[in-house]
Amino acid sequence: MVQTPPRVLTVAGSDSGGGAGIQADLKTMLALGVHGMSVIAAVTAQNSLGVQGYWELPAEAVRAQFRSVVDDIGVQAIKTGMLASPALVETVADLLSEVSVPVVVDPVAASKHGDTLLAGEALDTLRGRLLPVSTIVTPNLHEVELLTGHKVRERADMRGAAEAVLAFGPRWALVKGGHLEGEAADLLYDGTDEYWFTSPRYDNRHTHGTGCTLASAIASVLATGEDVPTAVAAAKEYVTGAIKAGFALGEGIGPVDHAWRWRDTF
Repeated sequence: MVQTPPRVLTVAGSDSGGGAGIQADLKTMLALGVHGMSVIAAVTAQNSLGVQGYWELPAEAVRAQFRSVVDDIGVQAIKTGMLASPALVETVADLLSEVSVPVVVDPVAASKHGDTLLAGEALDTLRGRLLPVSTIVTPNLHEVELLTGHKVRERADMRGAAEAVLAFGPRWALVKGGHLEGEAADLLYDGTDEYWFTSPRYDNRHTHGTGCTLASAIASVLATGEDVPTAVAAAKEYVTGAIKAGFALGEGIGPVDHAWRWRDTF
């Protein structure tokens, strides 16, 4: 009998251009050998130039998708992405409080092009409801500032940023320093143990979907039973390769290449 692979659920928005969101999550999960499942929380009209519009799904639709998957198929890890509104953040937080698997929260606030994907009034709900039920939260520097008011200007500021994020209740914070100069350095911290993950910075503008891909990769490795530092290390290695292989698509910013490990075999 063929063994069922670990199962990972993404709760996020759909990217019609295929580079980020639900589409990036499922591609990442496939690349890392787990079975990806989805709860679509919002639908975007999106391409390489930006987000032309988005529409939230009703809370009852999100709840029904979640229950359908979790109650029948089961899940070993969950990743959240674009949730858009206070009602959706609260709905998802309630659902997550009922499960006992690792939860990776990517606090998506804006697209790669700067388009807002999280209502300002949802920030308090995110801080007060979603972060306390997360195993690890993965903000970039812009999202850290939105969540905590902590501005990171250099690598030395990242420890304080992580502490500010942890104050909202997640077990781990992964502060992504990709927008700083020099090496791409990320800090993983749980209030006691500190881990730094660095990688070369590649001269490639096609990086759409980086955050979604990293968070989904972490969830995929956690679903196999690995601990958080091991999962982050593996995810960092995967997303670095995907960034290096990112390709042009349309007239704007292309996506990272989720199939980079297989590309030479096609």
